[in-house]
Parts: sequence; C-alpha cells; structure tokens
Amino acid sequence: MNFFYFLATFLLVRRLVKAIKFSIIYPKWRTLLTTATWAVMGLYIATLSLEDALQHLLGSLLLLGVLAYLNKEPDFKSQRSYLQANLPLVAMGFINGLTIIIAPAFYDKHDNYFEWATIAAFVWIFGRWATSKKQEEELRISAERRSELEALVQERTSELIKQKEELQETVKELKITQNQLIQSEKMASLGELTAGIAHEIQNPLNFVNNFSEVSMELLDEMEEELNKGDTNEAKAIAADVKQNLEKIRHHGQRADGIVKGMLQHSRASNNTKEPTDINKLADEYLRLAYHGLRAKDKSFNAELLTHLDEKAPSINIVPQDIGRVLLNLFTNAFYAIQQKQKTAGPEYKPTVEVNTRLITAASGGREVEIKVRDNGLGIPQNIKDKIMQPFFTTKPTGEGTGLGLSMSYDIIVKGHNGSINVNSTEGEGSEFSVKLPINSSI
Repeated sequence: MNFFYFLATFLLVRRLVKAIKFSIIYPKWRTLLTTATWAVMGLYIATLSLEDALQHLLGSLLLLGVLAYLNKEPDFKSQRSYLQANLPLVAMGFINGLTIIIAPAFYDKHDNYFEWATIAAFVWIFGRWATSKKQEEELRISAERRSELEALVQERTSELIKQKEELQETVKELKITQNQLIQSEKMASLGELTAGIAHEIQNPLNFVNNFSEVSMELLDEMEEELNKGDTNEAKAIAADVKQNLEKIRHHGQRADGIVKGMLQHSRASNNTKEPTDINKLADEYLRLAYHGLRAKDKSFNAELLTHLDEKAPSINIVPQDIGRVLLNLFTNAFYAIQQKQKTAGPEYKPTVEVNTRLITAASGGREVEIKVRDNGLGIPQNIKDKIMQPFFTTKPTGEGTGLGLSMSYDIIVKGHNGSINVNSTEGEGSEFSVKLPINSSI
C-alpha cells in the first residue's frame, strides 16, 4: 500500500503542471516540476527494497514535504484546497509506519482496516479534486462573466461620460442662447422706448427753445429801456427773463432726467437696490410706452388713467429691473387694446389704468401694490397658467420673444421677494397685480 503516497505525489505534481501550463508563471516552475516528476518515480523505485514501515514513513514524509513547500508559494494559492486534500493520506502513512514499528502484531491482525483507511484517504483526494475542479470551473465562469460585466460597465461608463460631455456642451450652448435671448428682450424693450423717449424729450426741448427766443427778445427790449434810462421797466423785463430762465432750467432738468433714466434702463443691471419712488417710475414708463406705440401707429389713441397713492413710500428695488417689468406690462396692455380696437366698434374706448397703493401683507409687513389694468382682448382661461413660462407668447411670429413675462416673474419673485398675479376675462380685459415689499433685501 506504500505506493499510494508516491502516486499521490506524482499526480499532485502533474496536476500542478496542467493547472499552470498556459499561465505566465509556467516558465518559472517548468524545470522544477519536471525534475520533481522524475524524482518521485526514482524515489519510489529506491524504496521498494526497504521494509514496509520505512516505505510508509518515507512515502508520507515525501508527500508532506512537497505539500509544505507548495503551500507557502503564492503562485499555488488557488490550489490549496487540493493540497489540503492530501493531508489525510499523509496522516495514514505515518500511522501505518509507526504502528508497524511499535505494534506489529496489532497491525497484522487489523491490516485490512489500515489498508481500507489508506485507500479511503487516497480516494478522498480524488473526491476533493473533482470538487475543486468544479469550483475552479465555476470560478472561471464567474471570472469570465465578471470580465464581461466589467467590459460592459466600462463601455456603458464611456457612453455615459460621452453623453454627459455632450449634455454639458448643450447646456453651455443653451445658456449662451438664453443670455442672447435675454439681451435681445432687453434691447427690444429699449427699442419700444425709443419713440417715447423722442416724444418726451421733444416737449421740454420745445419749451427750452421757445423760452430762449422770448428771453432774447426781452433782453433786446431791456437794452432799449436801459438806453432810455427807464430802469424800472428794465427791472420788470429782467424779472420776466429770470422767470423764463427758471422755466428753461426746469425743462432742461426734465430732459436730463429722461436721458439719465433711459441710460439707467439700457445698462446692465448690477442688482444694486436703492430707494425708488414707484409712483414716478410707473408714471414715466407708462407715458414712454404709450408714445412709443403711437410713434409706430399714428392712429392709435388711448385713455391713460393713473391713481397713484401719495402715501406710498420709496421702496428698495433695482430701478432698471422694475422699469423693465413695468414697461413689459404697459406694452402688453397697449398691444391688447390696440388689437381689440381693430375689430371693435366706434363706441370702444381703449383704456389703460395704473394704480398704486400701500397695503399690509399677510405676513404683517408693508408692501406696495401696482395694478395695470386694460380693457383689451383679455387672456383665454386655457393659457392663463402658461403666460409666465419662458418662450410662451400669444403674439404672431416676429412680434414677441415669449421672455417678457418670464423675465418679469423672475425679477419680481426671485429678485425682489414679491409676487405677480393676473386676473383676466376673455374679451373684457386683464389686470396684472405686482406686489413689492418696501424693504426687500433679497
């Protein structure tokens, strides 16, 4: 039975050769494993002349030595379960050899049991070998699947990264387009003011020119009176000239105020809030929007009604931004009544009304409410919830960007912590209500 130990060692070496033959570590172990194969066969032949006890002990010692050496090598870590399966056979080799030496009679009496135990230990190796082979196959399949999954994950990750980069580029382009559209909307609102500005500046300039001419005539008369020695008349004329100069100064300041206001409207907002007279702002933009439309349509006329609360204090706002909101609301109101005027009868009287008032908010704070009401076409109920959405417009292509009310909403709600609402009846008109806290810090 001693050949089982050498056979197990031989099979162990051959199994290792087969396991690593196609791996990168095979060249490292090829010579040693080949030498070990021949050495096992040589040792077996050499021990045939020895007594049974020594054959058992030398065979099990050889197998144990090979197992101990291989077990400590990292290259054979995957084979350790198979290596360990040889330990029962090693144990039986030592038991057989020692029993023969110490109790030969006992061994001779029960040698069948010892033989069957040795055979069982040898068969156990093949059982573990089959199990480990199955496990290795499962591990190989699992590794292949893992590799496939890793490749799929890597491929999918690459696709996602590419999609992410494409989306980032798209978002970047959309932001650029959005900024261009917003700037276009701002420039469009400035364009709406151009005619109104010309009209508003023309009036004070006419006064300046007229009073300047009258003053020049009065100075000529004063010079004549002084030559005559009539100082009293010269003083009276001087008083008239002074009064004319005061009117010239007043109307010059009016023109200067309009120009400064428009420069402020046209430049980019720096989000700096400052105390502002909302009544003055609303009245000025109402007239500018009206004259701007009249410059494009000479036949258009409307009644402008203003009910401005004198008790309304200055409110902390960004004037340029709120000016854009008011301009947008006024322009939309005039557009609505202009369109209705085209189909309404002669009894129709286009009207735009502006109201301001000081109110108490639900939170207890004070607010200024601005209402812009018109008796135009009104807003259909099915689109009322959409009018604040970006790019939504009821105007024909080329007449509106769809950003006016969207920008107004952002300015009022996000920029000033206020609110903007609309009430409308189709065919009767609309009313926009803007509420601004007096001391907004947002």
